[in-house]
Amino acid sequence: MAEELEEHNNVKVIKPIVVRSENVAKELQKVAKNSDVPVSSLDFSVLEVQTFSKMGSKEGDGADWDELAIDELDQITDDTTLLNPFFELKQIYEIEIFTKVEESVLDTLDISIGANANMTKVFLTIKEGSEINYYDELEHDFFAMVRKRKLRANILVDIFDDVQKDAILAQIARIKVSEHVEYLKKEVLLVAEGLEPAATINDKLILHYEEKSDNEDESGRIDYSKRGYILSVEEDELLIEYIKPREGKPGRDCRGKYIQPLPPETANEPTFTVMASIGLKEDDDKISYYAKKNGYISFENNEYDIATDVQVDEISFKTTGSIDTALNADVSINVKEADILKDAIGMGMDVKVHDIHVDGNMGPNSKVTAEEAKIEGQTHGSSIVTATELKINIHKGSAFGKNIEITRLEHGNVEGDVVKISQATGGVVKAREIYVELLGSHTKLYATEKIVVETLRGSENIFTIDPVLLGSAASKLDENEEKIIESERYLRERREEIKKYETLIEGNKKAYNDVKSRLSNYKKKGIKMPDAFVKKFKQFQKLEVHLSELRGAYQLKESRHKTLNAKASAYQSEITDARVIMKDRWRGHNEIKFMILDPKMELSFVPKENTKAEFIGVMEDEDGDFDIKVLES
Repeated sequence: MAEELEEHNNVKVIKPIVVRSENVAKELQKVAKNSDVPVSSLDFSVLEVQTFSKMGSKEGDGADWDELAIDELDQITDDTTLLNPFFELKQIYEIEIFTKVEESVLDTLDISIGANANMTKVFLTIKEGSEINYYDELEHDFFAMVRKRKLRANILVDIFDDVQKDAILAQIARIKVSEHVEYLKKEVLLVAEGLEPAATINDKLILHYEEKSDNEDESGRIDYSKRGYILSVEEDELLIEYIKPREGKPGRDCRGKYIQPLPPETANEPTFTVMASIGLKEDDDKISYYAKKNGYISFENNEYDIATDVQVDEISFKTTGSIDTALNADVSINVKEADILKDAIGMGMDVKVHDIHVDGNMGPNSKVTAEEAKIEGQTHGSSIVTATELKINIHKGSAFGKNIEITRLEHGNVEGDVVKISQATGGVVKAREIYVELLGSHTKLYATEKIVVETLRGSENIFTIDPVLLGSAASKLDENEEKIIESERYLRERREEIKKYETLIEGNKKAYNDVKSRLSNYKKKGIKMPDAFVKKFKQFQKLEVHLSELRGAYQLKESRHKTLNAKASAYQSEITDARVIMKDRWRGHNEIKFMILDPKMELSFVPKENTKAEFIGVMEDEDGDFDIKVLES
């Protein structure tokens, strides 16, 4: 074969070879190997394409291949034929292989042919950086280029090509209009499309309720203290889903091969049973299990149920880990550990539940969040309890809630709406109303409305009445003050503007009435009104309309300003209704403070030793001065 080779620009040139084959790529590789040239140096032209089909049977009767004419190809593209597993297709190509010695004008296009996993969609990718100039034979050459690229990839031609015509013609039209196109990013064209099979679905059992037990933190690290000991659920929540197996549908790829779907696997059929608390819905595709009430999911003896009450000896890293349930899930936990030397809720444990009863103590850095909580033991100084309804025996940590009852406060912090304490020996309490049966020393009580003490046994206590102490009241007051300042500025500026327009209109009123009278006379006599008069009249009208709009806006803002001042006054008025009530005699040094809002000031009062001053409040005199007084009620 070597003697048949010539050289052109240091490239071996073979004599053209005509072959017939079902696989163009293999023929090119074969010629390249036999001629000892790189396959990239070879090109080919398509002389003829023959398409053959045959219809076999289950018995494999060896049907003959029938050649199809070009006009018969449309007859085999219907789904009925192509999805018949016994139908077969093949093509034989007569090509001429030769050495590529001249560059093509299409070489400036960097393109590739690709396909999806099933070979049911074939794509032509024009890569970024490609460029092309328009010329008369571009359409013919472009289609020929795509055809040859398909044959190199062993893709059938003329059968699954319906989608490529519009895609390529759109490119040609674009190039023709622009004359020169540069591709600043890659573009993908669909150039062949077979029949996509429907995927087989294997059965699957999805335990949706377990997704709540995710114990990864924000950085992706696993928190082993959160093990999902209790998984709360809410009414109508989807718990479990069984996806039924479903056989896929066949397809045919762009190489003419029939795609047989795999049989579905069935390995996860439900074997469990469910109680009446769990509902079931079934259709052709799946079985869904959902909660019929709030609670937590229980699985015992291969049976699922929704329960509400849980009893544990302790909540600790070793036993349960932290517990996180929805507050509205109606889950109630009873922690039975009552030994005063042990922690019922261990160090660092975080418990979130609707209702919790703890017979014993809370450990360091532990946290409880609930709608209702009762701690029979004592809280640690670093522990936090948050509950709407909260009862604590001995409190040393931080407590937040609405209605809070504490048997003994020992230097803990409390914030709530109504707080009742049997005995307080140090600590900080903030609430709307505070009631203390026996008050020791070094306790700070802050209230917005009322502080009541039955018996005083200590000193160095501070009683503070502050109407904007709790929640967002302080920020709301600050926001209200800012609005008042802004409103006053707006009203001041509008008053000046209104005065300016009133002066302007008043100064031109005579001229305005004169123009108005003249225009009226012109109109009665049917004489065309001078443009200068009409323009001047409209200018006067615009001034009056603008003044009316300014007055309207001013009145609206003034009304809102009064509302803002009323809100501020409401905050201020609350302090004159507030009371510090001591039902015992005052002993030692204790200080009472009232925080005045307008003007901002702090009033202080120290009751005299051994005096009986039951009701203490603040009064405002006729001059607007405030003072703390001993009152009758």
